Amino acid sequence: MMHNTATATAARYAALLGLLRAGSNIGDHITQRSRDAELKGATDADPVQYQGDTYGTREGRLACLRHSLSYTATQGAVIAVGSRALGLRLPTGRLLAALALSGASHYVIDRREPLRRSLDALGKGDFYRLNSGGINGSYLMDQAVHHLIETLVCLIPAADRTTA
Repeated sequence: MMHNTATATAARYAALLGLLRAGSNIGDHITQRSRDAELKGATDADPVQYQGDTYGTREGRLACLRHSLSYTATQGAVIAVGSRALGLRLPTGRLLAALALSGASHYVIDRREPLRRSLDALGKGDFYRLNSGGINGSYLMDQAVHHLIETLVCLIPAADRTTA
């Protein structure tokens, strides 16, 4: 049987992970602007055509920044509403640190090139480039890495023993 502090920490973590995951999914698929979704990976070496114009690194960075900010704000809003409904008292500083790490990592992943290079180095580049039979490897890898980071950043506010 777990000690009450451990039980409270585990419950906070589980609730926070569920809320963060929901906010992530909403932020990635509902609140993200279509233009930002198209342009966020653009580079000068790999420009993106969108509505008749060509976009490179500068536009890609700006689109990714807009998306990462709206994504993080969506996560924060879902956590704020959900934690209030659940009666969770989360430490503000730790929660903001977790959201900042989530948003910053989201930016790096969604710029696409850093994730592709990392997966190439890990021997997963072929899966990343897979785009057949209804499977899009780059999207699946993107989501898997986001989930990994969210799983870790939830430990920051959940493990605060002053709220137990």
